[in-house]
Amino acid sequence: MQYILFSIIYPIIWSISKLPMNILYLISDGLYFLNYYVIGYRKKVVIKNLKLAFPEKNKEEIIQISKGFFKHLTDFFVESLKSFTISEKEILKRMQYKNISLLEELAKNGKSIALVGIHQANWEWLTGLPLQIKNPAFFAAYTRVQNKHFEKIVKTSRSKFGGTLYRSSDTIRNIHRNFKNNVQGIYILLSDQSPQINKTNYWAAFMGVKVPVHTGAEALSKKYDMSFVYWTSRRVKRGYYEVEFELVTENPKAYKNYELTDQFLKITERNIRNQPEVYLWSHKRFKHRNKR
Repeated sequence: MQYILFSIIYPIIWSISKLPMNILYLISDGLYFLNYYVIGYRKKVVIKNLKLAFPEKNKEEIIQISKGFFKHLTDFFVESLKSFTISEKEILKRMQYKNISLLEELAKNGKSIALVGIHQANWEWLTGLPLQIKNPAFFAAYTRVQNKHFEKIVKTSRSKFGGTLYRSSDTIRNIHRNFKNNVQGIYILLSDQSPQINKTNYWAAFMGVKVPVHTGAEALSKKYDMSFVYWTSRRVKRGYYEVEFELVTENPKAYKNYELTDQFLKITERNIRNQPEVYLWSHKRFKHRNKR
């Protein structure tokens, strides 16, 4: 059954992915109108999140941000489809890196790098980063796809520019194995999801709301003595993005517990306020708010 489903759906995805970007954005415009004005997928969740994050904004401002978000969401959807067939030339043109030299300089010290960021702008096209810097190796986690045939395609697509993918559940195991084998790596970590409340170690204010926060990036950086670097993705214009790297520390062990996490949250809030419409507001980020 899995193969039959894959055989029907994947050729459609591949065919759509081969379309030029201007056609894909016409599709995105249609999807935005259908979703925002007819279906309303997670519209209430987004509005609620925005009200919690920006209590100082009035109703009209919240609506404007929500519209901008849903326009970006459908753009991100078609851009993700494009990822299956996007060329090296096109991804390098559409995803620019301001200060790649920072990673190159940090790599010279022989330590691995925790490249920490959030679901903002376009994080899928970060798979093209290995085209910019050849050493050390790039590693990134992905969420398991139930259909094994789709999982193979997704993994192949996301690693075609030189990165190595592993399932999210295997993150610690893979880093530990590389560390034991003296494999220097750059690990792309998305750290803004809401953790399971029964596995929460730390609560903090995020956009003014007290919530449980992930501390995995800090813990891994300290355990394996990795440089802690924040990557920021910004939308420059439709279909074009810019990534900038910010060194937080080369010595994470010098920080007290949760200080690195607090710094991560501080930078995250700054980035969200700079471009609120391109953050992933459809996540139920505040579902456990004020439970402690």
